[in-house]
Amino acid sequence: MQRMTILGPAYPYRGGLASIMEILGRTFQRRGIGVDILTFTVQYPEFLFPGKSQYRDSDPPADLQIERCVNTVNPWNWVTVGNRIRRNAPDVLLLKYWTPFMAPCFGTIARIARRNGRTKVLVQLDNVVPHEHHLTDRLFNNYFLHSVDGFIYMSDQVKRDLDSFVTDRPTLFSPHPLFENFGRPVSRKEACDRLGLDPEEGYALFFGLVRDYKGLDLLLDAWALLKSEGRTDKRKLIVAGEFYGNKEKYVAQIARLGLQEEVILHDWFIPDDDVKFYFSLADLLIQPYWSATQSGVTQIAYQFDLPMIVTDVGGLAEIVPQDVVGFVTDTTPESLAEAYVKFYEEGCVDRFRANMAEEKKRFSWEAMADRLTELYGMTLRNG
Repeated sequence: MQRMTILGPAYPYRGGLASIMEILGRTFQRRGIGVDILTFTVQYPEFLFPGKSQYRDSDPPADLQIERCVNTVNPWNWVTVGNRIRRNAPDVLLLKYWTPFMAPCFGTIARIARRNGRTKVLVQLDNVVPHEHHLTDRLFNNYFLHSVDGFIYMSDQVKRDLDSFVTDRPTLFSPHPLFENFGRPVSRKEACDRLGLDPEEGYALFFGLVRDYKGLDLLLDAWALLKSEGRTDKRKLIVAGEFYGNKEKYVAQIARLGLQEEVILHDWFIPDDDVKFYFSLADLLIQPYWSATQSGVTQIAYQFDLPMIVTDVGGLAEIVPQDVVGFVTDTTPESLAEAYVKFYEEGCVDRFRANMAEEKKRFSWEAMADRLTELYGMTLRNG
């Protein structure tokens, strides 16, 4: 492999998906492979985007060749971009796939690009079956997934979902790597000073975009149980992330449960430069998801050696081994509350942090690049 085109989120778009594609680009560049990244002029129409902004407020990365040229809602653009890639004939067109909304655009570009007989289309799969379902999901997935030469999946749940559509293409497992773009841990005092929080308190962290499937309602019910048992004295729950949905129902739940003094809402998109402060001051991360495939937030926790409590859904238990770096619970308030109490009563924090040093060796970008390179070789042999 000598040349690769990456197509997906990248600067100026914000969020974990853009970070992943940029870090992968840098990883392959370090291997001497020529990389260009094509990103969106239109990712989502503004009326379909649930947040306040799709963009980050920072300078473009100087070490990457990124061009905005893909319009996800303009079929003429898909043909133009596909023909451009077909003519340029990179060895690999690497796509990130996380929602069937992208399927018509990506599937058309991939089909046209492959016509040169050289370019192999590889996909890093976040999801096949989306968390929020739509009537067109299966049709769109069929169209896109059959335009691909090979797949990298990051959890067994995603592989099972993929197998319901395609079984005759090379597939390899590679877990979600650790993020490199959030800096290093800082002292707890510095983090509390930066965020205006009391260093004498203990903090549990719910982090990331707030969507219904992520189970904040379940965590609030669990926190109410803990409060009723007197388990939250000098402890607070931080909810840090922009709400992609009905924020008011959670605010109402907090009020109904009497948690106004227990829950700290930082209800905005957390910029990369601030992530380290949240993960440096928290005692543990809680991911009370109702459903999941895998989660980039767990990898941030690994980066900062932050123990976790996660629910036993999707691929979360694959990434968080039970009683090694955290606890895996049922999707009930009682189970979450029990794990929280156990975490403190058994003094797990030092043990879990020490175990993380070994566990996170599984999650390197070089390992992901190795698997993609191996997958490329498999597609060549596959014809």
